Amino acid sequence: MNTHHNHKTGFAGLTFIFTLLVIISGSCRTMQTVIDPKDLSYLYNPTKNTINPRFSVTNDLENQSYLAVKFFTNELNFSEANPQGVPMAQLLITVKLYDITSGRRLYDTAYYNLNIIREEGRFEFVYRIPLRVQQGLNYMAEVRILDRIRQRVIQSFVPFNTLSVTNRYNFMARGHFARNELFNPVIRNNEYVNLVYLKGIIDSLYISSYRKFSEIPDPPSMLLPEKTVDYPPDTIIVLPYSDTLPIMFPNEGIYLCSTDKKLNEGYTFLNFGATYPRMINPETMIEPLAYLASAQEMYRMKSSEKPKVALDEFWIGCGGNVERSRELIRIYYTRVLYANYYFTSYKEGWRTERGMIYIIYGPPDKVYKTNEGEQWGYRKPVIKSSWGTRYRVKENYLYFNFKKKENVFSDNDFFISRSETLITLWDQAVANWRKGIVFRLDNPEDL
Repeated sequence: MNTHHNHKTGFAGLTFIFTLLVIISGSCRTMQTVIDPKDLSYLYNPTKNTINPRFSVTNDLENQSYLAVKFFTNELNFSEANPQGVPMAQLLITVKLYDITSGRRLYDTAYYNLNIIREEGRFEFVYRIPLRVQQGLNYMAEVRILDRIRQRVIQSFVPFNTLSVTNRYNFMARGHFARNELFNPVIRNNEYVNLVYLKGIIDSLYISSYRKFSEIPDPPSMLLPEKTVDYPPDTIIVLPYSDTLPIMFPNEGIYLCSTDKKLNEGYTFLNFGATYPRMINPETMIEPLAYLASAQEMYRMKSSEKPKVALDEFWIGCGGNVERSRELIRIYYTRVLYANYYFTSYKEGWRTERGMIYIIYGPPDKVYKTNEGEQWGYRKPVIKSSWGTRYRVKENYLYFNFKKKENVFSDNDFFISRSETLITLWDQAVANWRKGIVFRLDNPEDL
């Protein structure tokens, strides 16, 4: 067991609110609702998460991997109510490492009690947690972070494996100038990076360049195979390896970095354009409308000499007036932004099947996770059953099942199990958007 205490530094942030059983009392009647303790829907709802840490895993040694956790200073709650009388955030990180190769076996544990002192001019804090591992296994790190001041907890799940010494977990990406570890494979056009190989000495780095994936998923009601990258790389570039070699990817695309030309594994960098994950110009804002617009409408908007005018006309046609259209735009593209944040794999998050459901239906009300995938539930309108002077709420949900897919480019690739998703209400959802109504089965105040 790895046990660590009382680390002081200057930064970090993260939080989730443990939901409580709510009992609403009245003068002569009560209504009871039961909260599911296994529900992880807060993971995909920014209104329920004030701390959003980043995670990465590197297999540094044969029997040891490191889980790196990055906190952002502006998300932390600092208090001077401590013996030192200094602004301090207090976090407890608990890690349970499970071997999920066959079943779910607890393999290692660790906990860190952090007293993080605020420092002027510091914007992030990175902490590396050693975990005991064995070669040839699949793992899932279950991370719980308690904000002691807010008394809130969030939980995250970080998959990795030790199946190979040349896959993505044997590399560390870092900024070329600041030497900071990068927790996100998405890079900018003019960003210089280093790629550090952790498992010995190599002579060359092979970079396979693939064009950006441009397809969008089919509606969930259609029983069609999921689209994926099934085309060869456009080019393969060989560079003399150095852990200080500045690398820059000026063009949009997918870049697989390997230790050998024959290997189909390694570390992947992604270039999705200068503004990603945001949508701030008409050309990029038109693309996600493919879930709402017809092929003819998409063609007209994309080929228009004035794409902003064409985009505005589409949304005014949905909302009926400028004020309502602005609200639709705000909600739709906020969902696009968070889809990019949560679900980016080898393609933009909004192009994934989870991203599609998230944008059209909103953040799920229920999320259940297993080693094999996720199940999302959307609450249907509440039905109240009466027994004398008491009301009991009967909840019903529309469910979508997503299966994890092994992918050489990403460990965040999921596809919708269409055979298990028989009722989707997709046509109704799209029709509502086209009528200027943000589709939500229930709880329309959410994003």
